[in-house]
Amino acid sequence: MTAYLVLIGAVVLERLAELVVARRNLAWAKARGGVEHGGRHYPWIVAAHVALLIAAPAEVWLLGRPFVPALGWPMLAVVVLAQGLRWWCIGTLGRQWNTRVVVVPGLPLVDRGPYRWLRHPNYVAVVAEGIALPLVHSAWLTALAFTAANAALLSVRVRVENAALAG
Repeated sequence: MTAYLVLIGAVVLERLAELVVARRNLAWAKARGGVEHGGRHYPWIVAAHVALLIAAPAEVWLLGRPFVPALGWPMLAVVVLAQGLRWWCIGTLGRQWNTRVVVVPGLPLVDRGPYRWLRHPNYVAVVAEGIALPLVHSAWLTALAFTAANAALLSVRVRVENAALAG
């Protein structure tokens, strides 16, 4: 359980780093006329991600979920790969990356890095992490609940983002 809490703590720190980058990029975008789209769904996304980071270790602790090596180690690899993909997206988008949907008029769509192959690669990372992080320590209820909530939220988010990017 201690190692799992360290992993959860590392993910929390990573998320805080994302928020620092996002806040800086939001200020940059707004200074250049950036417009936010779909802000009403954003608090729900934040709530779902906070719930994931609380519910996974809570389920492990309260329900005595074991670490099953045959499941845990591959899921840990997926978590690490998801982080790598997420930061590849952040690096590729540069100042255009944000946790919110913000479009700066006149900037072209990014078509390099993972965006050469996928329109929304960051959401691949979010989905993979949302399934894998709880399953590192067999928290399957959290994995199911987050995946269902995340699917509903991403269906809204992707529609909003596609409409915003279409102009």
